[in-house]
Amino acid sequence: MSITMPRGKSWLNRWEPEDEEFWKTTGKKTANIALAITTANLFLAFITWFVVSALVVKLPQIGFQLSTAELFWLTAVPGLAAGTWRLVHMFLTPMLGTRLVVSVATFLLLIPLIGWYFAVQDPNTSFWVLMFLAFCAGMGGGNFSSFMPSTTMFFPKRKLGTALAIQAGIGNLGVSVVQFLTPWIIGFALAGSLFGAPQNLTKASGSVVPVYLQNALTIYIPLVVVFGGLAWIVLRSVPIKANFREQFDIFKSGHTWALTSLYLMTFGAFSGLSGTFPLLIKQVYGGIPNPPDPLGFAFLGPLVGALVRVACGPLADRWGGAKLTTLAGIGMTLSSVLVMFFTANPTAEMFVPFVASMLGIFFFAGMGNASTFKQMPMLFPPRQGSGVVGFTAAIAAFGPFIYGLMFAWAFAQFKSPNFVFICSALFFGFNTVLNWWLYSRTGSKNPC
Repeated sequence: MSITMPRGKSWLNRWEPEDEEFWKTTGKKTANIALAITTANLFLAFITWFVVSALVVKLPQIGFQLSTAELFWLTAVPGLAAGTWRLVHMFLTPMLGTRLVVSVATFLLLIPLIGWYFAVQDPNTSFWVLMFLAFCAGMGGGNFSSFMPSTTMFFPKRKLGTALAIQAGIGNLGVSVVQFLTPWIIGFALAGSLFGAPQNLTKASGSVVPVYLQNALTIYIPLVVVFGGLAWIVLRSVPIKANFREQFDIFKSGHTWALTSLYLMTFGAFSGLSGTFPLLIKQVYGGIPNPPDPLGFAFLGPLVGALVRVACGPLADRWGGAKLTTLAGIGMTLSSVLVMFFTANPTAEMFVPFVASMLGIFFFAGMGNASTFKQMPMLFPPRQGSGVVGFTAAIAAFGPFIYGLMFAWAFAQFKSPNFVFICSALFFGFNTVLNWWLYSRTGSKNPC
């Protein structure tokens, strides 16, 4: 890829990452700076996207009158929004450039963060206002489909598995961080009464304790301002240009649709289960004596998935993405079957095996997230590859919406989540066979 198309001060005049000399003297430093800044902003985007999942389990305890179905809807809507926003974001980078897209998209995160800051302090906030704010939180999920395609333009193909895994993995880590920090940060006043009065939270034992749920939003607002500003000041754009219509050429390839299904298996499950895991724990094990705090364990799932994604990027560069995707699909299928043994008639003794089997799904989903993103740029030229990354990520971002609705329906109909895991196992198995046949079997026409 050799690009020499000056487009102003915010655009690079020349970009040849496949040229060894250019990469060593100029490209590597520029690409790594872009990777670091964009990754930091993606981390904040994922925090914003999944902050709702950390808040909803506490809302009934501080006086919000919400049904189980409404709670699952609040965890589902950010996924609906993220998928919708990603369908927009996938076109933006080739048209507007990395600098403008990353900085503006990051500043827009202030809308849901400030909105939820005020909403959680008023238990009379209507369900529909909460739904609107949940939809706004999904803007954070949308950023993935412009930030990641930007990275595919900065790095040579031989480095893309590692670069994309680092960026996506650290971005995914935002899910775990927001679920882990929330129970701790809401437990004390950050600056006296400066950020609002406490709410009274009723525990399962009946005792009442003061909490500051707004803290879960307050701590991220200044970070969004700082890193959004840093993106505007430092980032530059790779001069790869394509208008809206030209980018539709990716849909002519069957690989686009196959890879979309594969990424829906891996990231769709990762994001969907990340968003619903706290409520799933509460619904399945909330009735046992001394029930576990959902946020005390739910963060482990996205943490495992994110770290595995980072670790498997270099492995995908070395061994090829398709082989790891097949292994990931097998692991996800078996783990989904295993979960169902610990969701019927739950007891305290079954909780640890339940969490372990859920972590199995997250582990292999993280592996598959890294490996599928290695496959995409290997099958397409740079501009199309970035488009495929954006589109597949957009469809997979509907994971929280799909899982949220399915769990709500399953609990309403069967008082159990097992229907969801049966469907998941069947879908994972199908994609494992699809990937093996197209990309990883001996004699495949398109090994990647």
